[in-house]
Amino acid sequence: MRLEDPITYFVEKFAKGSQLPLRLQLWNGRRIDLSPDPNITVTLPRPEAAQYLLSPSLARLGEAYVEGHILVEGSVWEIIRLGEALSRQGAASNRRKPWRPFTHSRSRDAEAIRYHYDVSNDFYKLWLDRHMAYSCAYFKTGSEDIHLAQEQKFDHICRKLLLQPGERFLDIGCGWGGLLCWAAKHYGVEATGITLSRNQFEHATAKIHEEGLSDRCQVLLCDYRDLPGEGCYDKIASVGMFEHVGEKNLPLYFGAAHRLLKEGGLMLNHGIATSESNSSAHDVGGGEFIARYVFPYGETPTLGVVVREMGIQGLEAMDVESLRPHYAQTLMHWVSRLEANKEAAYELAGAKRYRIWQIYMAGCAHAFEQGWVSVYQLLASKRKAGLPALPWSREYIYNPQAATDQVSLQRPEVTVSPAP
Repeated sequence: MRLEDPITYFVEKFAKGSQLPLRLQLWNGRRIDLSPDPNITVTLPRPEAAQYLLSPSLARLGEAYVEGHILVEGSVWEIIRLGEALSRQGAASNRRKPWRPFTHSRSRDAEAIRYHYDVSNDFYKLWLDRHMAYSCAYFKTGSEDIHLAQEQKFDHICRKLLLQPGERFLDIGCGWGGLLCWAAKHYGVEATGITLSRNQFEHATAKIHEEGLSDRCQVLLCDYRDLPGEGCYDKIASVGMFEHVGEKNLPLYFGAAHRLLKEGGLMLNHGIATSESNSSAHDVGGGEFIARYVFPYGETPTLGVVVREMGIQGLEAMDVESLRPHYAQTLMHWVSRLEANKEAAYELAGAKRYRIWQIYMAGCAHAFEQGWVSVYQLLASKRKAGLPALPWSREYIYNPQAATDQVSLQRPEVTVSPAP
C-alpha cells in the first residue's frame, strides 16, 4: 500500500462533518472543501504534511507554515482564526506539555536579543513607524496612523513620569532610540539608553548625532544588571523589555531599577502580562511557537506577580493602566505595513523570517483581542519618608498644562468647617 493511501483516508475522515472555511489542496491534485464557501486554501505538497492537520496546535501549524511544509492562501486574520479553531480540536485529544520557566543568564539573554532584534534595521524600517518604536502605541481615537500613535505613546510616558528639564532619565532596553530622543528633545532631560542589540545601539547612536542631541543623549551596549551607580537617575522607563527578563529574575530587575533611582524617583514599566486565569494560549500551543521562533526565553508573568515583585523591591505602584486594545491595533498596523512591503522584506530578511513575523504579529493581535494577554503601564515611586511627588489627580497625564498647574502631594492644611 502506498503511503498516501492511508493518509488520504484520514484526511477525508478529518474533513467529514467539518464546517471550517477551509479548502484542502492535496499533493495528488485532489481538492476537498470543508464548507460551501471556503476563504482559506491550504495546500499539502506531500503526504507527510497531513500530520500537521491531523494533530494540530498553533505551534505545529505555525511550524508547518514558516518552514514551508504547507502553503496557505487567504487573509492572515482568517488564517489565525482558522488556526485557533483547528488547534482547539487538537487540544481535545492532545495534552499540552506543562510549561517550565527558562533559565536566564547574561549570555543566553544576549543571544535571544541578537536573534530577534539584529535581523536587519532596514527590515524593521519597512513596517515600524518613523521613530522605529517596537512596542505598543497609544491611540486617542483609534483612527491615528502608526506614526502619530507612537509619538502619542512617547508623550504619554513622559507626562506620566513628569519629566523635567535637566533631570537624568534612563531608558532600559531603549530599542532604536525613539523614546530616548523624544524625551531629550521635547522634555530637556539628560537621557541614557541601554540595549543588548548591536544593531539598535548603532542606529540609536547615529540618530542621536543626526538630531543634534549628543550633548544630552547617550546609548550604552549594556546589560541592565551591569549598569553601575546608585541613585543616579531621577526617572526610569522600561518599554517592552522586561518580557526578556524572566519571572525568576524580576527581583533582580526591579532591584536594579531601585538601586539606580534617586529617593522618590519614578519608574514606568511598560510590558506584556499574561491573564491571571489564562489557559487558552497555552492550551492551543501559541506559547510554544513564540518561544521557538520569535522570542527565545521570553516570559510574561501575571500582573499580580509584577506588582508584588516591584513592591518587594521598594517600588510602590502608583498607577496601573491597561493598553490591551492599543496593542491589538498596533499589531494590525504592523502586519498591514509588513504585507505591503512583502517583496522588500523577502530581500532583506528572507521568506522564512517574513512568514514568522507575519504570523506571530497577527497571532499576537488575536491574543490581545481575545484577552489571553494584556499590556500594562505601571508607574511606581521609589519609597521614601512622606508622600510621593505626584499630583493629586491623574489629569496631568492627559492635559499637559495640568502638569504645571497641579500641586504635588503633600500633607494638606485641614480646616474643620462648622456644621450646616
